[in-house]
Amino acid sequence: MGSRSATELLQLPVQLHGIRLGRPVDLLLDAEEWRALGFVVLCGDESLRFLVFAAADVEADAIEVISALMLLEDVEFYRARSRSLRALIKAGEVDDLLLAPDGSVEADEVSPARG
Repeated sequence: MGSRSATELLQLPVQLHGIRLGRPVDLLLDAEEWRALGFVVLCGDESLRFLVFAAADVEADAIEVISALMLLEDVEFYRARSRSLRALIKAGEVDDLLLAPDGSVEADEVSPARG
């Protein structure tokens, strides 16, 4: 799969063998580098869990995991050490990010009024 819009990825379900486990509600980025660390996933039991970007297989229509154990419980640990895409968008710093398959940010999109 080629480069993808970060906000587009947040629209995909998180699945295990085609079974929906949840949906991403945020993308956390490395605080120092423009690289995706992982997704904050709202699971079917209404809990938030963290999915490491490198452990996810981003397909055309879903984010696949090989095990439900890939969804980690301590979301706040990761939030404290990262930047939230949703927060960056809300603050007007970016409108979207273009992510390479390895999670590195290829481009940030800023609206003409801001950029």
